[in-house]
Parts: sequence; structure tokens; C-alpha cells
Amino acid sequence: VQLVESGGGSVQAGRSLRLSCAASGNTYTSSCMGWFRQAPGKERERVAAIYTGSSSSAYYADSVKGRFTISTDNAKYTVYLQMNSLKSEDTGVYYCAADDSAACKTRLEFATRLDFGYWGQGTQVTVS
Repeated sequence: VQLVESGGGSVQAGRSLRLSCAASGNTYTSSCMGWFRQAPGKERERVAAIYTGSSSSAYYADSVKGRFTISTDNAKYTVYLQMNSLKSEDTGVYYCAADDSAACKTRLEFATRLDFGYWGQGTQVTVS
């Protein structure tokens, strides 16, 4: 599985950005996809996660609930992160991650970065 992120950039507080993550591989439609971010000097934290199969569920970090939305376009093998009302504390490198194991859906709600075996290269988001 290869993951390629795009859509990062520099924006003013209160504005929006949409990140995209294009995935390769034929397991996308039954995988778990996550967005993580890492600010300078801080641990990488999970922002949002979604199961791409039927009855998909999405989970969010408390810090982004109500502002960020994760979604998937299975026809394009792409997961998105719509980020609204951005704050300076949202600044960081955003990474897309994938877990295509059979158990991913059952553990997704509490999955950590250790559960995701595939990672993109990251895209910088700067909010000023």
C-alpha cells in the first residue's frame, strides 16, 4: 500500500483546508484509514480515522470534533480530511495512514499509530 498526501499549505486562523490521501492497492475498500499530525517537539497524535468498508464509522480527537471531517471516496481510493475553523494549534505535519488488517475495524475506535502499518510522507499545515 502506498499513500500520497496533498492539500497542505499555510492559512490564516478561521479558514479551511482539505487534505487528500490517494492510496494504491486493492484492499482499500475494506481498510482503516487515519489522519495523524505531529507538531514540532510533540508526539504524533491521531486526528481522525475511518473504516472504508460498509457501515463505516468515523472517530475524531476531541480537539477537532465539530471542525474536521474525515471521508472516503472508495471509487478513487482516496481519503479526505476537511478542516474548518482552523486554529494555530492545528499547525503540524499531517500524515495519512492505513491499516488493512482483518481486525482493523474492531479496534479502530482506540487504534493508535502503532496499529497502522502504512504511512504517507506527510504534508505541512501551517495556521497563523
